[in-house]
Amino acid sequence: MRGRDEETGEFLGSSRSQQRREALEVLALGEKLVALTPAQLSRLPVPDALIPHIEEARRITAHIAHKRQLAFLAKQMRREDDETLEKIREALDANSETSRREVATMHRLERWRERLLDEGDDALTELLEEYPHADRQHLRALLRNAREEKLRNKPPRAFREIFQVLRELARTPDDADEALDEERDDE
Repeated sequence: MRGRDEETGEFLGSSRSQQRREALEVLALGEKLVALTPAQLSRLPVPDALIPHIEEARRITAHIAHKRQLAFLAKQMRREDDETLEKIREALDANSETSRREVATMHRLERWRERLLDEGDDALTELLEEYPHADRQHLRALLRNAREEKLRNKPPRAFREIFQVLRELARTPDDADEALDEERDDE
């Protein structure tokens, strides 16, 4: 029961509306956990006691039964500490931000690959300005092979290899920046 503090006159505890909002937040968190793949779930700090309930909710496909299982999962989650739930939320937010960055990087690299194949030497010159440590000859050979594969309807081996080379190029400056950041932290 909520009641009032006799000395200050303030209400004790949270209101029913606030309790409902918090319960709905936990339910939404449970839905997110059920939607994750087992590999993604294993990377989160989810207590072992909740894993069987999450797997059970994932297994159930009937609408009402699934909804009931989600409600049960949320009930089990509300028994956990607020700190535990907050750690799960933070890990989910970090994972979603990381995956968004990775997807954006992949799209940028795919655009580079398409430009290299469509525009040729002009795009290659721009790429080399952005990544001066790139191997010009190797990239030219891959581009030539990729165009030839496309003309002859062969498997896109060089096309894929271009993407791998671009991914390595994009990764290299980040590693150098991280090393510089670590050196600055040591000073």
